[in-house]
Amino acid sequence: MNRPVPANDLSEVVEADRAHLWHHLTQHKPFETMDPRVIVEGKGMRVWDAKGKEFLDAVSGGVWTVNVGYGRESIAKAVYEQLLTMNYFANSAGSIPGSIFAKRLIEKMPGMSRVYYTNSGSEANEKAFKMIRQIAHKRYGGKKHKILYRDRDYHGSTLAAMSAGGQDERNMQYGPFAPGFVRVPHCLEYRRQDGAPVENYGEWAADQIEKVILAEGPDTVGGLCLEPVTAGGGVITPPEGYWDRVQEICRKYEILLHIDEVVCGIGRTGTWFGYQHYGIKPDFVTMAKGVASGYAAIACCVTTEAVFEMFKDDASDPMNYFRDISTFGGCTAGPAAAIENMRIIEDEGLIENTVKMGARTMANLHALMDKHRVIGDVRGKGLFCGAELVADRATKEPMDEKKVQAVVADCAAQGVIIGATNRSLPGMNNTLCLSPALIATSDDIDQITGAIDKALTKVFG
Repeated sequence: MNRPVPANDLSEVVEADRAHLWHHLTQHKPFETMDPRVIVEGKGMRVWDAKGKEFLDAVSGGVWTVNVGYGRESIAKAVYEQLLTMNYFANSAGSIPGSIFAKRLIEKMPGMSRVYYTNSGSEANEKAFKMIRQIAHKRYGGKKHKILYRDRDYHGSTLAAMSAGGQDERNMQYGPFAPGFVRVPHCLEYRRQDGAPVENYGEWAADQIEKVILAEGPDTVGGLCLEPVTAGGGVITPPEGYWDRVQEICRKYEILLHIDEVVCGIGRTGTWFGYQHYGIKPDFVTMAKGVASGYAAIACCVTTEAVFEMFKDDASDPMNYFRDISTFGGCTAGPAAAIENMRIIEDEGLIENTVKMGARTMANLHALMDKHRVIGDVRGKGLFCGAELVADRATKEPMDEKKVQAVVADCAAQGVIIGATNRSLPGMNNTLCLSPALIATSDDIDQITGAIDKALTKVFG
């Protein structure tokens, strides 16, 4: 159902967009002959563009962000009232919403204790990297400075974050990158590495991390940065036994474990944080996106008290604290929105709904897999699901990226916005991605997977 175009003429807006905006992740040449998409309204799970076309949004704002859905008046009011009272002061001083949200967040994260506010997920990850580097200088003469990251994982778009980026296509043409970042192999069971066992693959995949540590020298490795569920690299859920072994390895070699929850955090996988499915005890947890569901910009780098204590053990040393600032970490709109966002998730039982609707999504995708041979694998946790498309199930040859994008385009034509791995992995951008808001209903899920069914039939027959 399409909504009437707003009474005011939006042609000026569209032309201003075409003439002056530089969109993210977008080739702009087509805009010379066609209009750019302008989204003008959102309510619940749905958005409308400047032409009045309605879309069911199955990717929460395009990049897994709007966890509680669009049009939340209570969040807007919380931000409005906070901004009138006190909009900003550098986070060298505290604020009421900053303190309250930190307390409530830590209550959801047993074992963690300190919240450092930042501008974005990329920057939150950089703060953890900087802390690891500073600890290396404070405790190990600078030697234990290397940071390990995993193939296919993504940690942000700044040069330092891209230095820890496991998506080669996304990194192309942006090097050289910062030294001291070392890649470890992925843990995607569907595409096990040559020589990998079928049995106990999770432990084997984790053991490959230990091999890198030994090759680099354990006394040079200070941190390991991983996503609990790999997001843009193909929605990769960890195999059984993987995380137990990773934790064991980190403790064995005194390596700080950094979990990037920018996508998975705040309910997306059916727990408050993705790592909580696996019994992990991290040293750092970073988050952004769903923390305030996009109603205000906010990101956090959360640490244990043990990490925090390392930066105040000698107050007489002028270098012995975290000498860092994040300008908009002092903006109060973010934590004000985050407090109300968290209340909505709790009061409306959205964690429980995510588990239930995630199970429905996976069941529907498995049914599609039975029907369409182009689906080689289905993966997911909670409302974070993927379907990998292949040209041949026997060989697992990845489906041509143009055909994958044709499926995405056909779903959009039907009024359903889905995602796919995009400019991430050379030759492997072949996974359809779903991350609807945590408010999704059974009808929403069925409409999303129904659109994929029709698109697969149209594109592949």
